[in-house]
Amino acid sequence: MFLGTHLPRLDDKGRLTLPAKFRDALAGGVMVTKGQDHCLFVFPRAEFEQMATKVAAASFTNESVRAYQRYLFASTDEQRPDGQGRISIVQELRNYAGLTKECAVIGAVNRLEIWDSLAWQRYLEAHEGSYAEVREEVLPGVF
Repeated sequence: MFLGTHLPRLDDKGRLTLPAKFRDALAGGVMVTKGQDHCLFVFPRAEFEQMATKVAAASFTNESVRAYQRYLFASTDEQRPDGQGRISIVQELRNYAGLTKECAVIGAVNRLEIWDSLAWQRYLEAHEGSYAEVREEVLPGVF
């Protein structure tokens, strides 16, 4: 499971060092793609393949399905972390997520999310107040 918040920096070549505690789980390669809320999703390759199979199985006669498939698959970049645990973030994805130097890498159970650190702080400030209320909606009866 990917959990926690980490604050790496993007280097001048567009590389980001992944948190050390996740490197073994990501050593087989990662798929970096556009996520919701203008962050990037980083999936282990096997996890992405499972998701991609489900997305590809959806009916392509549905316009929304086709649009989602195109958007997801066209913006996905495969990376293999180097010996120092770095991955390159292509310019298109850096632009989408507004990544500059300071980043936040958060664990989201089956994936990592990469955020510009200021965008992550703004997101937290905007949503933290409603966290308890959303819990009841998302996980009724769990707590």
